[in-house]
Amino acid sequence: MKEVSKMIRTLVLLCTFCISFQGFSLSEGSDEGAVDTKEEVDAYILHHIKDAHDFHLFSYTGDHGERKHVGFPLPVILWSSNGLVTFMSSEFHHDDAGKVIVEKGGSKFVKLHGKIYELNEGASEVQFDDHHHAENAAKVLDFSITKSVFGILMIGLFMLWAFSSLAKQYAKKKVPTGFGRVLEPLVIYVRDEIAKPNIGEKKYRQFTGYLLTVFFFIWILNLLGLTPLGFNVTGQLAVTAALAIFTLIIYTFSGNKDYWMHMLWMPGVPVLIRPVLAIIELAGAFVIKPFSLLVRLFANISAGHIVVMSLIAIMFTLKESLGVVGATGLSLVLSFFITLIEVLVAFLQAYIFTMLSALFIGMAVAEHDHDHEHDAKGHEVPDAEDVRGDFI
Repeated sequence: MKEVSKMIRTLVLLCTFCISFQGFSLSEGSDEGAVDTKEEVDAYILHHIKDAHDFHLFSYTGDHGERKHVGFPLPVILWSSNGLVTFMSSEFHHDDAGKVIVEKGGSKFVKLHGKIYELNEGASEVQFDDHHHAENAAKVLDFSITKSVFGILMIGLFMLWAFSSLAKQYAKKKVPTGFGRVLEPLVIYVRDEIAKPNIGEKKYRQFTGYLLTVFFFIWILNLLGLTPLGFNVTGQLAVTAALAIFTLIIYTFSGNKDYWMHMLWMPGVPVLIRPVLAIIELAGAFVIKPFSLLVRLFANISAGHIVVMSLIAIMFTLKESLGVVGATGLSLVLSFFITLIEVLVAFLQAYIFTMLSALFIGMAVAEHDHDHEHDAKGHEVPDAEDVRGDFI
């Protein structure tokens, strides 16, 4: 009971710290000063959930009125018209309006709305059209170590260390100790509650490693996105699309003869309808399934960040009508409860993505002609492969 109370107190303090830190970052987030109008708040929130070329925590105004930024730069790796160019993101001096020009490798670069452009030959500054699009600059191939990439590498190394330690403990003793005790029940849960029921006893082992990787990768990054560090890795469409493509590749190349036969030439239906069903099934396998995976994760995580940041912004947008104390109190209370819900959503989205991935893989490897178990009266007992077969 004491451990549970201690855990709850720690969670409350962590959520309060996160909300307070994010509120401070929001209040000092722009280069011109405090963010306090609705338009500035909307722009800041949209900027907050995007990827970035530097690791920026917050900004503040110095004694002499100058803006100071707390964070650290990240490597910028570009393929320009003059070949490969590398430099640190600090060269832009936190500019995102195309004002600062970086000259490297015979090319001139500017950063505009989070994207890096190369100026045309002979251009000395960016020129904009009526829609504020760059007219004399073009996007370059960007292989930079952005904030999201940095988070992926950091969590990847952490998972490699954590699960390597757990594996070494199993090689020496039956019951893990330390941090391995936390990981073991989660690993068993994914294996017994996700992999086995959806893939089947015969083939679940060869896919459990991928499912474990996806589950912990998404879950940890979701939790990291709730911290004051400001990560929004799983809220990036490119990241969720890559995860969905991995699942697509696995169930596509693992599909057995029955899977492709039911998809391309479905038995038991009129011949004239089979080509139509084949088109629908192919669209479902190659478009709808991966699209549902990537959009669900991306939309839920991004929406969660937007809601939390919007509630934190209440302390600035409603301070005139509710007063400083009223607006701050309302913001902290609402943000605290939404943050608690987001902790649950972080686990839920990792579970749903892993569950659907296991289901899609199970549908691809399901065997339709196999021996069935029988009950005491001699009736066939449907197993997991029969249930998955109904989806095909």
